[in-house]
Amino acid sequence: MRNLLNFLIKYNYWFLFLLLEVTSFVLLFRFNHYQQSVYFTSANGVAGKVYEISGGISSYFHLKSVNEDLLDRNMWLEQRVAFLEKSLQEQGLDSVKLYSMARLASDDYRIFKANVIKNSLNKADNYITLDRGSSDGIRPEMGVVDANGVVGIVYKTSPRYSLVIPLLNSKSSISCKIVGSEYFGYLKWEGGDSRFAYLKDLPRHAEFNLGDTVVTSGYSTVFPEGVMVGTVDDMSDSHDGLSYLLKIKLATDFGKVSNVRVISRSGQEEQNMLEKEGEK
Repeated sequence: MRNLLNFLIKYNYWFLFLLLEVTSFVLLFRFNHYQQSVYFTSANGVAGKVYEISGGISSYFHLKSVNEDLLDRNMWLEQRVAFLEKSLQEQGLDSVKLYSMARLASDDYRIFKANVIKNSLNKADNYITLDRGSSDGIRPEMGVVDANGVVGIVYKTSPRYSLVIPLLNSKSSISCKIVGSEYFGYLKWEGGDSRFAYLKDLPRHAEFNLGDTVVTSGYSTVFPEGVMVGTVDDMSDSHDGLSYLLKIKLATDFGKVSNVRVISRSGQEEQNMLEKEGEK
């Protein structure tokens, strides 16, 4: 206590100076309109900057939930567009029937949310591990996508985790087609650059251009028709010269895959069983 009193006595002139300064500023800005307007303008500018920084920080911590909402919305829109395009190809379809078909078609699929907890890019056979498994309704041969496009196919599951074969795996082979064309081929990754894969067995009479969009064909039980895969980056002839070999720039950036969706189609197991019996 004595030290505090000694400190106040020693610097009493400074404290008196500060008190008088504060008093003078209060009187100046309170009873003079010009100084008052300057003060409020400056104070509002500082407060606005503080609120801007605070809002930016708050927005950053909400990015995950925002990204999940965008991914759900993108998935819904992709399904909607695919079913509408398919419906428009049929003749004599009125708007009421078109809308009802889109709604019924969306009921054929269930979407499960999952997060990537392990990933690899530099191997011949890369795998992705998800934090959801059989107890969450996920089972092998379900398709996996993110906000940009196709990621891969579920390979194995445990009660809490799933192992996914991504496009960047030599075992991956997904039926794809070019938008505007019914000709299809099979997407394979040849190793190396994780940004590119190759669309094989596309007939030579198929018409396309560089930059065209490549989507899933729908000729499998895994992915619905029209899910984004990538764009045509380059073309060449296949080894036998009977088909095209297209270099595809993948829409999915596998170095940044984090939030994904797993697609479950009703009747998938029944169709798989029937097709396997037919191959015997």
